[in-house]
Amino acid sequence: MAKTRTSPTTPAPSTEAPGTAVLVEQVEPGITKLTLNRPERLNAMSHGLIDDLHAALDAVIADRTCRVVILTGAGRGFCAGLDLAETSAGAGSPDRQIGTPAGGMRAQQRITSLVTRMRGLPHPIVAAVNGAAAGGGFALALASDVRIADTTARFNAAFVKLGVSGCDIGVSWLLPRIVGAGKAFDLMLTGRLIDAAEADAMGLVSRVVPQGQAVDAALETARLIAANSPFGVWMTKEVMWANLEVGSLGAAIDLENRTQILSTMTGDLKEAAAAFIEKRPAHFTPI
Repeated sequence: MAKTRTSPTTPAPSTEAPGTAVLVEQVEPGITKLTLNRPERLNAMSHGLIDDLHAALDAVIADRTCRVVILTGAGRGFCAGLDLAETSAGAGSPDRQIGTPAGGMRAQQRITSLVTRMRGLPHPIVAAVNGAAAGGGFALALASDVRIADTTARFNAAFVKLGVSGCDIGVSWLLPRIVGAGKAFDLMLTGRLIDAAEADAMGLVSRVVPQGQAVDAALETARLIAANSPFGVWMTKEVMWANLEVGSLGAAIDLENRTQILSTMTGDLKEAAAAFIEKRPAHFTPI
């Protein structure tokens, strides 16, 4: 694959060291913050960032003390999508270059598996969005369970503007379930940018906060989640996602019923009642 020339307006492909493109930090007991850390590129998705985010999710799963994850971006943006400078220059190993069908499919599956991993994580993910959440960054925000934006946030399904389908990285499944099919068609067919106010109005985000306060607001939400039963939170996330796919109210209730009975076996229901009567914080069973 021929390499493109670089110039002052075409940044060279990224060469970040492994483990530096996503920072993992326990900000409080039970709350882990994952920070996309390529601020000079608005945290665009390089091969290194994709690998580091997979590794960060591995670390979260291995940490039995983690209850909630906050996902955010360093600097002026959340994530500007795929790093086109790296892609056009053919960076990365040959099996992940998009110049061949097999290489392109491997690279595509490596990116899209982030969304299914985030969905399958037992811990809720709260996205703290500032600046651009475009393309793949938009997908990461949608794959989070809660989205909080500051006033600088901008969202778009940029794929259709790049000469490919607007349906990518799970967006065609996630977006209509969050904002409805009509609004999803509008965003995916036009690729237009929407600001934080419009995102709030259509239900894409749960709230908008002043500039620079998205992480603090996400931390407030994370604390509320972490105060609940670990198993109950896990089952809430799992059943909510599952019931977005079932075909009837009856099937949804059947799953709820079984999960509720299973949840009572942890002892957390008795502990919650005792804590309420004794006017103290509950001490729930770890998972």
